[in-house]
Amino acid sequence: MPVYNKLVRDIIPEIIASTGKQYSTRILENNEYISELKKKIREELDEYINTDGNEGAIEELADLLEVIHSLAKVHGSSIEEVEQVRKEKFKERGGFDKRILLVKVED
Repeated sequence: MPVYNKLVRDIIPEIIASTGKQYSTRILENNEYISELKKKIREELDEYINTDGNEGAIEELADLLEVIHSLAKVHGSSIEEVEQVRKEKFKERGGFDKRILLVKVED
């Protein structure tokens, strides 16, 4: 039996059960959950970075966004509040649409 020891989406155990396979899970304590979410966001970011093509990129961005939703909740917030902070930062500093690479700043 392969050992995964990784955070999975909520319905994955049901999907595994529907195949007739045996599995084991456990519910994480809050600190473990945050740690596993941080691992998961790195995993999803790596998958995004290593994806070619728009379709795969969108799939991986959706996975990243799902983890961000969970991280917002675990930090006592919501995706709406995260979006509000994003908008405020956009208003103050802009976004990345102009593709500006800062090369150097003189002292």
